[in-house]
Amino acid sequence: MAQNNKEEPIEKQLWKAADKLRKNIDAAEYKHIVLGLIFLKYISDAFEAHYEKLKKGEGEYLGADPEDRDEYKAENIFFVPPSARWSYLQKRAKLPEIGKDIDAAMDSIERDNPSLKDVLPKVYARGNLDPTNLGGLIDLISNVSMQEGNGKGDFLGRVFEYFLGEFALAEGKKGGQFYTPRSVVELLVEMLEPYKGRVFDPCCGSGGMFVHSEEFVKYHQGNVNDISIYGQESNQTTWRLCKMNLAIRGIDSSQVKWNNEGSFLNNSHKDLKADFVIANPPFNDSDWSGELLRKDGRWQYGVPPASNANYAWIQHFIYHLAPSGQAGFVLAKGSLTSKTSGEGDIRKALVEARLIDCIVNLPAKLFLNTQIPASLWFVRRNRENGKFRNRKDEILFIDARNMGHLINRRTRELSEEDILKIAGTYHNWRNPAGSYEDIKGYCNSASVEKVKELDYMLMPGRYVGLPDEDDDFDFNERFTKLKAEFEEQLKEEEQLNKLINKNLKQVVADE
Repeated sequence: MAQNNKEEPIEKQLWKAADKLRKNIDAAEYKHIVLGLIFLKYISDAFEAHYEKLKKGEGEYLGADPEDRDEYKAENIFFVPPSARWSYLQKRAKLPEIGKDIDAAMDSIERDNPSLKDVLPKVYARGNLDPTNLGGLIDLISNVSMQEGNGKGDFLGRVFEYFLGEFALAEGKKGGQFYTPRSVVELLVEMLEPYKGRVFDPCCGSGGMFVHSEEFVKYHQGNVNDISIYGQESNQTTWRLCKMNLAIRGIDSSQVKWNNEGSFLNNSHKDLKADFVIANPPFNDSDWSGELLRKDGRWQYGVPPASNANYAWIQHFIYHLAPSGQAGFVLAKGSLTSKTSGEGDIRKALVEARLIDCIVNLPAKLFLNTQIPASLWFVRRNRENGKFRNRKDEILFIDARNMGHLINRRTRELSEEDILKIAGTYHNWRNPAGSYEDIKGYCNSASVEKVKELDYMLMPGRYVGLPDEDDDFDFNERFTKLKAEFEEQLKEEEQLNKLINKNLKQVVADE
């Protein structure tokens, strides 16, 4: 493996190598094969590192039995039976029955670790997976060591998340059902700053909101034990990905629940009052069983229409907020102006209740599963709280439509500078010592009276106005940037055409 290639991070090199071994397997299926192996490598590395300490029997481990499951449970390490250990499977990687061996390994790990029950994939003995390619994957992943990170699995966690994102891109629309783009999650977390308390995501997908909340705390030298996570997911396959994603990060996922009815019909955390709600619910969901919930106690600001769950999600989030809790979530941009079936009245009630703190208009093409324009909502209880500037009679509007950059023809992402600028604007606005000021075309702190005058419409563009003419506009710079984007699109088109021709030739050959 070319680990010395400084132009590409090792995650990207690994992805390219693993993708070559995919052959004719659909990305939706292949992700479980690869991510399951990465997870197995992680828990085996952690197990074997502790096994060696116990085997030496020094200091606090004097007289310890390295095969005693309780020795691992005490250190929050998964126990791995002998036939499931990576070293054993690696030796058998070239054998035709390796697929059956891995499925058996997954079964035995679940038996010895109840928290992983029904989580791990058992897909390795299927007929469409060539044992030679599976052996190649094992060899590839064998070259990845926990020590690439800080010895606690951080590197394998990074690889796991990178692969999640790449599989989501490969699956396109379906990928968006389990993965929220990293830059969107980072922006939500950076704005909310979940240093301490209960973090809740009632539609948690593969767990990105939780992972980045913990990363935020670590980055700012906080104590990750100061936050606890609660989640719910209705898709069992996605829930499994979430449980593995959190386990590989050493994050306690005992309060991340699954049921196929979902958060509206079967709320797994009925009594939870969270300090932070961070979520990316399905956009404009018309199949949320609204007719069955017309009299539900969560609708404190108006009954949401059965044809669209947007305002049901908002009120579900608010219902679960602690007295000083705050929420940040993604919604379709239409929710900012819609008046369908009472949505305008609910929005008015939310504004009048002084719950809405900030609205961010996002750029297009950020999301994999939809081209529907999106926005971020930030909602906060007790907005006159003393540690923040008293902004309860104002709402901050940020128009970030022109931010971000294309990473391919269909997908855009926010840069670190974009994220810090948006989050910094919000924090300066909230902070009594902050240096916030309105900027035409970008941000505006509007009074509730002004929002009322505009009929409670929350589109940032209506408040921030148009930017002043930029006297420093550089035509050559703009032209060069557009030319580069166009050339990149031409390259991508050429690659796609080659791929289509290759697949067509394969179809003809198969016939």
